Amino acid sequence: MAFNRAAMAASLLSLTSFAHASLYNESKVNHTCVLEPSILSCSSGAANPLTVDTCCTETYGGLLLSTQFWSTYTGLEEQGQLLPAKTWTLHGLWPDFCNGSYTQYCDLSRQYDPTPSPNTTNGLPNGTAVPAYKGPNIGTFLEPFGKMDLLAWMNTYWINQGAPNSDFWGHEFSKHATCYSTFDVPCYGPEYKQHEEVVDFFETAIKFYRRLPTYDWLAEAEITPSNKTQYTLTGIQNQLAKKYGATPYVGCSGPRYNTTEAGKGSTDGGRTVVSEVWYYSHVVGRPQDGNSIPVNATTPNSSCAKAKDALWYYEVTPGSVRPSSGSK
Repeated sequence: MAFNRAAMAASLLSLTSFAHASLYNESKVNHTCVLEPSILSCSSGAANPLTVDTCCTETYGGLLLSTQFWSTYTGLEEQGQLLPAKTWTLHGLWPDFCNGSYTQYCDLSRQYDPTPSPNTTNGLPNGTAVPAYKGPNIGTFLEPFGKMDLLAWMNTYWINQGAPNSDFWGHEFSKHATCYSTFDVPCYGPEYKQHEEVVDFFETAIKFYRRLPTYDWLAEAEITPSNKTQYTLTGIQNQLAKKYGATPYVGCSGPRYNTTEAGKGSTDGGRTVVSEVWYYSHVVGRPQDGNSIPVNATTPNSSCAKAKDALWYYEVTPGSVRPSSGSK
């Protein structure tokens, strides 16, 4: 998609004045998806946007990743931004292409990310610039819909590190949600209410997240956060695959194993601090309906060290934990 640079600069003053871009130029008439065939994303039936209603079948980004973080602090504890106890937090719901590649920031008229990362649409210097958003934080978009309970949940389980939670939500929506065909604005028909699809995306991301209790699944195998005990990637990944029904991506940060004392002389350059997991799936119909089928992560399916007992799954810093707040 090509965007005029002057128009993008004007968007800093009034993003809502833009005509919404559309991935497939869908009609603004009603898209009653119960009247459409149920088609599996990334199947031959979903491949051609000319033969399916792309508002009812995820056609653009049909390989979904429900992603979670394991963090030990937020950096904004003094402002009351805390982590939930015994729970991995929501990262996002991403629409990869069926071959595992992806795009980002697909509709700059719906760019609500204060600090775009990357700051071009293709992540390269020759890409279209993604302007920093200067308007009201995306959390305020929920208020006209009366979704204060949703906002409270997000401030409990969808947690940023080093910046306000709402900045993170704006990033996830703008970078990822705009690259789904099923969250395109025309899909909401002639009675569309501004930011309706933002609420819809947040609720859908939460729907997928709540079915994936990573902390509990690992605890069943006696894999719990510890500052003394280290774990092996195969143990973590196999337990999650057993519970999920497909092998997820397990991501690590921190030092590379072969730079640590334990890994001295090793060729294993994987990272050693468990920090994220990505659950892959295809969906029947719209992601909003939640009819997903687990699939194995694309390769490589981890950034972690593979050596025995190489991984740290650290405890959350005590002062960073929110008092128990009930059901996830």
